[in-house]
Amino acid sequence: MKWSLEGKWITGGFSLALVLMGAVSFISYQNATQLAESAKQVRQTNQVLKAITAISATLTDAESGRRGYMLLGDPEELERYNKAVESLKQQIDKLRQPLDDTPIQRQRLDTLESLISQRLNLFQTFIDQYQKAPERFSAQNPLIIQKKRNQDEIRRLIQDLVREEEELLETQVEQSQANFQFRMWLESLGTLLTFVILFGVYALLYRQMVKRQQAETLQRALAQEKELSELKLQFFSMVSHEFRTPLSLIVGSAQLLGESLKSVVEPAKLKNLYRIQSSAKVMTQLLRDVLTLARADAGKLECNPSLVEMQTFCLNLVEDFQVFSESKRTIKFIKQGSCTHAYLDEKLLYSILSNLLDNAIKYSALETPVYFTLICEPDAVTFQIRDEGIGIDQKEQQKLYEPFSRGKNAREIMGTGLGLAVVKKCLDLHRGEISVESEVGKGTTFTVRIPQGKENRG
Repeated sequence: MKWSLEGKWITGGFSLALVLMGAVSFISYQNATQLAESAKQVRQTNQVLKAITAISATLTDAESGRRGYMLLGDPEELERYNKAVESLKQQIDKLRQPLDDTPIQRQRLDTLESLISQRLNLFQTFIDQYQKAPERFSAQNPLIIQKKRNQDEIRRLIQDLVREEEELLETQVEQSQANFQFRMWLESLGTLLTFVILFGVYALLYRQMVKRQQAETLQRALAQEKELSELKLQFFSMVSHEFRTPLSLIVGSAQLLGESLKSVVEPAKLKNLYRIQSSAKVMTQLLRDVLTLARADAGKLECNPSLVEMQTFCLNLVEDFQVFSESKRTIKFIKQGSCTHAYLDEKLLYSILSNLLDNAIKYSALETPVYFTLICEPDAVTFQIRDEGIGIDQKEQQKLYEPFSRGKNAREIMGTGLGLAVVKKCLDLHRGEISVESEVGKGTTFTVRIPQGKENRG
């Protein structure tokens, strides 16, 4: 099945929209996974910070318990100190797991654990010495100096741990924000592009629907027109058949009466009889032209070209006009060109040339000749029919080939206005061309050109 261009565009649009939506969904899923991982890391970092803060607070609590016991001798303060020491071990173990993936932090934690262990040992030494000899320690006591150094190292190490975790937390938050913004931007862009693509596909589908409706409407109109043309053809065929027989009888009877009465009746008295003949011939020609146009409109007018000897055909046509025409007019036939035969439909060509000659005779004075020129060449056959009659106004030449169209200066002369319409229909079947050169009061020249390519040979 061969697809139309619009069908390919629609299929491509749907495919592109599906691919785009799939890509956006996949990237959005990955981004959501990253956001979830970032959130997990943020929670873990917060837990680390809380654990470090808790360790610092527990150390302070242990220090307070030790001091309280040494200053006041209160056993509860000693118990408070012991609980703080036990809690420190648990807190360090809890902190170790989140920091396993960070070598620097794990190293710092190991150092911190060592320093805390040293501090606890110092605390225990202070307590043991106090229990043996309760006395105040001087500021220069080596234990005091060592404790202070240990405290400073622990504080610095905790600050390093906190600073590292805070920087990590800030990085994680920024990354999460960037991922979230990217996801929002991606989903917005994907939605916009998908909407544009689907809107384009909808527009193409709507256009196809409109075209299909127009085609169906046109097809129905053509079917109705064809049916109407066939009805017109049937009607005109019936009318032509019904009228042609009595008209032939009228013409034949009038001719017989004219011949039989010519010797006994004065010519002036036969004028009405000649009018009957002329009117009957006009009606016959009118029926013939109307039937030809109806057949052409119905597509029943056929062109069947055959090889025709052109000079003989044209001379026979001239002879028919000179024999059967009431006005004995001079028709000057001129032949030009090298060829002798052409492929033409004799009936259609006879209708073309007879109508043009009839108009030339009808619309020119009796004393002026009509020039009939045949130009026969291998690639085309050209006919020129020139008269010295009333001419055609330039403004009216555009409507010459419309049925019942007649010039203002020709309305006093009997005619139907169908001759040139018949000429155009018959010439179109030959794929020929017709042109006119005319000047009012000086005459008219019609030029008919029929090509002789292979397509014109049936």
